[in-house]
Amino acid sequence: MLAVHFGAGNIGRGFIAALLHEAGYQTIFVDVNEEIIKKLNEKQSYQVVLAAENSETLTVENVQGINSLEHPEKAVEALTQADLVTTAVGPNVLGVISELIAKGLRERLKASKQPLNLIACENMIGGSSLLKEKVFEHLTEEERSVFSDIFGFPNAAVDRIVPNQDNEDVLTVAVEPYYEWVVESSGIKGERPAIDGITFVDDLTPYIERKLFTVNTGHAAAAYMGRWFGHETITDAMRDEKVMDTIQGALAESGEALIQTYQFDREAHQAYIQKITDRFQNPYISDEVTRVGRGPIRKLGARDRLIRPASLYMEKTGKQPVYLAKVIAAVMEYKHEADPEAVELQQMIREHGYAEALKTVSQLDAGNPLIDTVLKELEEMKKD
Repeated sequence: MLAVHFGAGNIGRGFIAALLHEAGYQTIFVDVNEEIIKKLNEKQSYQVVLAAENSETLTVENVQGINSLEHPEKAVEALTQADLVTTAVGPNVLGVISELIAKGLRERLKASKQPLNLIACENMIGGSSLLKEKVFEHLTEEERSVFSDIFGFPNAAVDRIVPNQDNEDVLTVAVEPYYEWVVESSGIKGERPAIDGITFVDDLTPYIERKLFTVNTGHAAAAYMGRWFGHETITDAMRDEKVMDTIQGALAESGEALIQTYQFDREAHQAYIQKITDRFQNPYISDEVTRVGRGPIRKLGARDRLIRPASLYMEKTGKQPVYLAKVIAAVMEYKHEADPEAVELQQMIREHGYAEALKTVSQLDAGNPLIDTVLKELEEMKKD
């Protein structure tokens, strides 16, 4: 079986392709990083190290690479032969690769009507739907009808922490032992991919929001509160009682929103929260708070990890979130000169004030009570 995977970065190699290998797939990576592609073709294997006290190493074999800038025709040919297509490129790059994918699928249809599934394994809601939308922009109306019948774009939720790292072998990647890959079965065309690491579900939305509002919310809380209190790494932040109190409070609030929205079992969700915070305390996957916190404007988006659960908490409980508001306040104070979004956010605050800047980036209405709640928490934080 052949998988074509777009994105030969740490997530692609350490998570998705590792599971594809264990399921018996040969994987062709498509990327623009010539160094990585060259090494993949030279070695045709690499090591995945589980970052834990008793670390294990998995050798991923039967891999090769294609530089899509240098040899787009080879990527097209690979797509015509693929049994599965996956991506881990980042949400903003899905549109960039969509034309190449459209060309490959168009060529594939000339030779075969065999169904094919394309799964975007991105840290976002509706990644595969976005990929489909972008691919379809390059098609005629007639092609769209045919493509819809043959090609599946099932949405997915993925979760695995891959820390920042600098390995002697550029292909080696360290990942945490825990992972979750959930795929919406209704989007599958033909047979389900036989991959043990995938959990297929009828409705993906609860799982995506559970992950986003627990893993991503908690990680963001550790990063921004850690930065506020002067910590450099997530491990250091997690050792600070003040930071932990805020994380636990924020996840209790986001958890209440999730429980009331999707009827998750309360005890089971609390166990899930505990599992997530335990993962953040793993010293073998510690990251710098500035890497986890990068892109504060995106993280303050209306449907992202802080504003969305805070708004949902208000809607479901009728109360104002205290701890989520505190984390949002810490984001508003996040300063890091090497982060373009952090620089832009601070410029917006200087020019327009906290309230207007928050309203702009979060798309909250001017009268939304969450804005005042965040500003009050910010005042309290500055007093301490």
